Amino acid sequence: MSTAPQPGKFITFEGLDGSGKSTQLEKLAQALRLRRIDLVTTREPGGTVIGERIRALLLDSRTRGLANHTELAMMVASRAQLVGEIILPELRAGRWVLCDRFVDSTEAYQGAGRQLGIETVRQLHRLLCRDLWPDLTILMDTDFIASVQRARLRNRFGGPGHDENRFERESQEFFSRVHQSFLEIARREPQRMVVIDARPPIEVVHDEIMRVVIERLITSEQTSRQAQV
Repeated sequence: MSTAPQPGKFITFEGLDGSGKSTQLEKLAQALRLRRIDLVTTREPGGTVIGERIRALLLDSRTRGLANHTELAMMVASRAQLVGEIILPELRAGRWVLCDRFVDSTEAYQGAGRQLGIETVRQLHRLLCRDLWPDLTILMDTDFIASVQRARLRNRFGGPGHDENRFERESQEFFSRVHQSFLEIARREPQRMVVIDARPPIEVVHDEIMRVVIERLITSEQTSRQAQV
């Protein structure tokens, strides 16, 4: 019998800023650690030293004159670094990876929001990010106007040095396109992306996410291992 570690699972959280995805990612990480699942958490853009420097440029409201195609290239560059430096090595070592945003955000924000094209995003992902896709994506769905308002308040009162609101200054039409794009991905890939209603209380949302993770990843993995015995 082989003693090589089984590949880890890759879970991503998607949705508009202010939807609660970062909070739910951390709650899921805590719950999985209690189940003795070895995991790491990361975020996009960022997650590496190089990626965090790219993030600072991308999200800073003082970054003026950034062309849409340049924005897309920077997003993909940050992801390519994260995939090669963190995500793939951790998965190969048998650890789970939980990531706040991944390629679906680029499809929604740059592909649909910036109207650069969905297939352009997917081609770049296949070419530069090794065509890596999550095992499970949690889409935190809520009223997009309320989400943007919460994100704007958070960025306004986040304290000294907290300025990640270049995207939050976009128009309602922009965020409508982004929101609809996320929902379209979920319709297109129901085997990977699960839509979670983010409006109920935090614990209620967490319980639903745990149910999905247990059903789709933990139980299925246990069944697969039993079949191999």
